Amino acid sequence: MNDELKNKSGKVKVMYVRSDDDSDKRGHNPRTGKGPARTGNASRNDRSRPGRDDKGRSARDDRGGRPQRDERSRAPRDDYSARGDSPWRTVSRAPGEEMPEKPDHGGISGKSYIDPEVLRRQRAEETRVYGENACQALFSSRPDCIVRAWFVQSVTPRFKEALRWMAANRKAYHVVDEQELAKASGTEHHGGVCFLIKKRNGLSVEKWVASAGEEDCVLALEDVGNPHNLGAIMRSCAHFGVKGVVLQDAGVIESGAAVRTAEGGAEHVQAITGESFVGALEAFRQAGYALVTTSSHNGTPLFKAELPKKMVLVLGQERDGISDETLSRADLSVSIEGTGNVESLNVSVATGVLLAEWWRQNKA
Repeated sequence: MNDELKNKSGKVKVMYVRSDDDSDKRGHNPRTGKGPARTGNASRNDRSRPGRDDKGRSARDDRGGRPQRDERSRAPRDDYSARGDSPWRTVSRAPGEEMPEKPDHGGISGKSYIDPEVLRRQRAEETRVYGENACQALFSSRPDCIVRAWFVQSVTPRFKEALRWMAANRKAYHVVDEQELAKASGTEHHGGVCFLIKKRNGLSVEKWVASAGEEDCVLALEDVGNPHNLGAIMRSCAHFGVKGVVLQDAGVIESGAAVRTAEGGAEHVQAITGESFVGALEAFRQAGYALVTTSSHNGTPLFKAELPKKMVLVLGQERDGISDETLSRADLSVSIEGTGNVESLNVSVATGVLLAEWWRQNKA
């Protein structure tokens, strides 16, 4: 007796069930001779079953060695794959409704697609700053810019307020060992803490002069890129009340080494940018500022010069100094007199001397 069942793929399974009168022959083992003996008619009946050859072996087809099935036992099968409406498929939409587009979560969760350009831009807008004084000053002045933080255990008691604020505002922070913090900050001179922050954008000259007072000294740095010099310059600016620095790239004063060297002074200095360095200087001149440059050999001795109340003090790198185009625009050039044993002062040291004299003349 044959019984036919369909499985989920639509194929037909054929089951062969013995009749009751053959039940006494099921236990016979032809090798051991145990069990009820089979009769000749029973063997012939076995050989005559569908899918067996005349020697009692399973017949194989030519394609993969699968047993051939009796065509009479096959049931007609619907071609679901062509129509796409198999009854065994789980359907979560109404018939005829199109599949919704896969939402892009911007990489927030799971394996969502992240646009490489978005990721590159995000990384360009972030930087790491470190050093205990620098990070304390940053948290006090602009905590919202903090994205993530790392601490060693020994400094956490001094950052209790920062830790509470970050926990309340769901800002990620990690307490790690010295080795992990060196990896996170990129330096061994991390001071026990590192913040990943959003960079500040530079202000335009127009916005700066709109809020400037009667006395204002702005620093302009041409091709000064050493982060330790920049950090020392920002520290002197904070000490002498200089709040604006004209730069070709506003991001240079946000580097980790510069911020750490500034020892918190970076939070009191704002970058000013324009379409070009010379263009920004010219915009300040149009707003009533005097352009003051420095020279190692020529120029009015600093302590004999009268420094304007509103001025832009222009300094360049030690090797090449200020460009000829910038020098040609100067309203006043000053020099710092000394013994002459060295050709010039380090740019950060010269900045401190010049700003101290401006403070003495206009603020003291």
